[in-house]
Amino acid sequence: MRRLATLLLFGVLFQAQGQLRTLGFTLQDKTEKITLPFELHNNLIVIPVIFDGKIPLKFILDTGVRTAILTDRIITDILQVPYSRKISISGPGGQKLISALIANNISLIIPPSLSSTGSSLLVLEEDYLELKNHLGTEIHGVIGYEIFSRFLVSINYERKEITFSTGRKFRKPGSYQEFDLSIEDTKPYLYVNCKFPGGEILNLKLMADTGASHCLLLHPETNAQIVVPEKNVHGSIGRALGGNISGSTARVESISIGNFNLEQPLANFPDPESYADTLRSTTIFRNGTIGGELLGRFNVIFNYAAGKIYLHKNSHYRKPFKFNLSGLTVHATGPDLNIFELSEVRNGSAGFDAGLQAGDTLIRVNHSATKSLKLSDINQILNSKAGKKVKIILRRNGAELKKSVVLRDDL
Repeated sequence: MRRLATLLLFGVLFQAQGQLRTLGFTLQDKTEKITLPFELHNNLIVIPVIFDGKIPLKFILDTGVRTAILTDRIITDILQVPYSRKISISGPGGQKLISALIANNISLIIPPSLSSTGSSLLVLEEDYLELKNHLGTEIHGVIGYEIFSRFLVSINYERKEITFSTGRKFRKPGSYQEFDLSIEDTKPYLYVNCKFPGGEILNLKLMADTGASHCLLLHPETNAQIVVPEKNVHGSIGRALGGNISGSTARVESISIGNFNLEQPLANFPDPESYADTLRSTTIFRNGTIGGELLGRFNVIFNYAAGKIYLHKNSHYRKPFKFNLSGLTVHATGPDLNIFELSEVRNGSAGFDAGLQAGDTLIRVNHSATKSLKLSDINQILNSKAGKKVKIILRRNGAELKKSVVLRDDL
């Protein structure tokens, strides 16, 4: 039974027409590693994936998911991929049920030569995550454990390059620091020290989550000493299956990982009834997660097989942690993702004080027509510098209005 469990974890072997075939991701042509560029959107790593040898797609690389997820069902429907069964998943708060389908024996290729056969895929019946709208670029799915469990994964956030290797010839680079990483229920955990306002230092068990754009997320219900700082802002702090996650955002004094010390990072504290996502939740105890806003200040090597993570600080290490200076949340719509609407205006924020409202469509930001901009461009302008005035022309109920937003840091 122990041998069988190992095979199931790292790729099932089976006999097909007298030949032994390996299921799961493998490097082709006897190569030891491949390196490819990735896109970085809102601290999330986006890699190319070829589906069924025919359709080029983009997937988020996410240490927080067990099974690959396809958010666009039309792809499997067009290819007439059969589904083995239908399941229901609880959304945030455990209230809303979300429907998904299971597809088996799927072929996926990460070019040039990382490929899999016999993969399972969770196909959402609707695009509940709305990733393309919130990131402003086409995103078709999420993939994680199937890759991290089989390869040593090196992420260079500075050059936006990622390397997948067998790890057989791996030696820790001298400039990297090594830390223990425990893989529990397919997810990676490490211990960090978090210093709260007032001087309290807690040693916390956090999941290293490349599929989360935030810096730090903490669950107060896991430790009575995890207290939301007095100076905080309440509102939407993220999105999961089925809707937004509400909670408070505040600054903690520092986060320390070994000799690395990051000061004044932003921490999210979700409302307990708002955060429950079956695809990402686990029965394993944890105090929270660290996401791409923190991980991106390092070049990172994940070594699941050895139970290690290696970190090397990069040029982003000392960047200040910026809170949303405008209080505006913008999402992209339209076939070309170049229509920009306000999905949220935080109460009491700079955007709120300027009279902007959820549902407004942005026409011009400063002197640029929004149709010539990307979502990342707009977000960069809206979070450029506290005290800066941003001029906005918007459409509301068919009328064009002019507004000026003076950016400020409410934390």
